[in-house]
Amino acid sequence: MSVEAAPDAKKATGIIQSEDWLAVLLGGLLLLVTAAASFTSRAPDYQERLKSIEQAQQELKTAEPNAGPRTEESGKQLKGKEEELKKLSSGLFDNPFKSYVAKVGSWNTNPMDAFVVKKRSIAVGLVGVFVISLLLFSLGSALRGERIIPFVGAFVVLFLLATLSYLLAGQNVIKYYNLEYALWALMTGMVISNTIGTPKFMLPAIRTELYIKTGLVLLGAEVLLSRLLALGLPGVFVSWVVTPITLITTYMFGQYVLRIPSKSLNMVISADMSVCGVSAAIATGAACRAKKEELSLAIGISLAFTAVMMVVMPMFIKYWGMNQVLAGAWLGGTIDSTGAVAAAGGMLGPVALEVAVTIKMIQNILIGVVAFGVAVYWVTFVERDEKGPRLGLMEIWYRFPKFVLGFIGASIVFSAIHTSGIAGSALVETTIGTGEVLRGWFFCLAFVSIGLETNFRELSHYLRDGKAITLYVCGQTLNLALTLLMAWVMFEIVFPQAAQTLGR
Repeated sequence: MSVEAAPDAKKATGIIQSEDWLAVLLGGLLLLVTAAASFTSRAPDYQERLKSIEQAQQELKTAEPNAGPRTEESGKQLKGKEEELKKLSSGLFDNPFKSYVAKVGSWNTNPMDAFVVKKRSIAVGLVGVFVISLLLFSLGSALRGERIIPFVGAFVVLFLLATLSYLLAGQNVIKYYNLEYALWALMTGMVISNTIGTPKFMLPAIRTELYIKTGLVLLGAEVLLSRLLALGLPGVFVSWVVTPITLITTYMFGQYVLRIPSKSLNMVISADMSVCGVSAAIATGAACRAKKEELSLAIGISLAFTAVMMVVMPMFIKYWGMNQVLAGAWLGGTIDSTGAVAAAGGMLGPVALEVAVTIKMIQNILIGVVAFGVAVYWVTFVERDEKGPRLGLMEIWYRFPKFVLGFIGASIVFSAIHTSGIAGSALVETTIGTGEVLRGWFFCLAFVSIGLETNFRELSHYLRDGKAITLYVCGQTLNLALTLLMAWVMFEIVFPQAAQTLGR
């Protein structure tokens, strides 16, 4: 089974038959329900709070220009007004689902400690995630005309395996080294598939593409375009100039120097390493019809090196005494996983953390652009060379991963709401919290599914000559060098004050 078989115009039997459009429907439905529930759960004193917020905003606006040279006292006053404004806006809306979704916590020696977070049991939250996920994806199966009962039975086991993966990742030592749930989910599935074999009764619930694509639609709501403006041109240059240069160079290196036989493997590894890890691998894998083994290999390599970079890079940065803005930009532009970026940035300080996460979120916007570019390139060049000039322009549309449209649409809608005013910003921040938790679970389900579909013997074919790992190492080395150079030029030479507000 390939990552995504591009639907042929003659074979397509309806929009719901495409997992891409189904993911857009399910993800959009989940976001709509969550946003509507948050909007209807406004604070009892909503109007009074709005008036107080408007007054606080006006006071803050007039205080800043009249403050003159900032003193320690004036700085404290401004910070106090900002904190007051933040407190007022944080209670405007309440997400009624937040008590019914949860992730497994951390533990040291007793695994049962992971199910108690802040002295409260998360059993209700775990049951809530299970019920929401089961209902959502059962709806997806029903819309496709598939049998529900076999799916439900298989999904129960799949969810338990995802919970086990979160539990393993939550152990404090493992968590310290940022060996994330994705790695454990992949390994859990692989252990089963390569020992006893994947039980046939689980096959109805192994819906890798649907889980991860629905999660990526939810991710779109978290990728706010206002982030792009937070760092201005320096952030755009670090994220949007280095990334395509690295991707194209790495792909060409794999083809013309390493001579990797599989062009799709070459592309998936290049995109995974240069854009934003797993999310980019899924999107580009769909566009170039990568095999499931190629996707598993790319994700596995990415997760392994991400764990190393997340620990080593902060140590290197501290040794060289790099400032937090430059350090954050370097981390955000090179480490694949958003979670690892946040963890690495947090080791250096609040400014590094915010810059790193902002750079990574700006970079995430490229997922759709890269997927479209790969689809165009694959149809007009790769498959034309391999199969002759039989593919038309419409094949680009058939090949383009449609779930990316859901990702982009969610980003645009939630960005517009976020910038509409303080109420819109508060509504978005309240809403995406639930989506973020559910997205993590959907990804975990997908990684377990990938593991259950992967055979070590099939992977060994790609690892035998070491070219895949060599490609990743060489590409990431180029990425590290170019990102550091661009970040230094942008933040130290051209726009030295660009991130000043982040350090306030």
